[in-house]
Amino acid sequence: MTKLITHPDHSLPALGIRQPWAELILRGEKTIEIRSSQTKIRGTIYVYASKKLATTPHAVKAASKAGIDVNTLPTGTLVGTVEIVDSFPATEKHAAAAGVPAELLAGKYGWKLANPRRLKKRIVPEYLPYGVWFYPFVRKNPGFFFFFNSEEP
Repeated sequence: MTKLITHPDHSLPALGIRQPWAELILRGEKTIEIRSSQTKIRGTIYVYASKKLATTPHAVKAASKAGIDVNTLPTGTLVGTVEIVDSFPATEKHAAAAGVPAELLAGKYGWKLANPRRLKKRIVPEYLPYGVWFYPFVRKNPGFFFFFNSEEP
């Protein structure tokens, strides 16, 4: 069971994640997020449940397996926090933790997630996403994440 938090940190960045994946992360069932690039970001981030639902067959299957009715899940809001503790090239051994078929992992990266915490009260961001990463309470230069997330020294 995830710990409920009541006093969010308004300085944290947020990562947009479609439902049901955001819910599965908060439940601690999805412990690896699959992305097309690595990240150097470590530590606590907000989980933003994107406005659009994930409709791929593996997302539908993951929701069904977890007994989730995706139509009841919150969207367009911050739903919790999670820590990013590692980033690595994804392999078929990461498929179960990511909730996707192994064949979808070729050329992708896994972001290891830990310590999910659900917000007691969901928060609608003051600033809407302008990319994968965004700051929900302050307007920052979107190039910050490109630079911060870059593999270049």
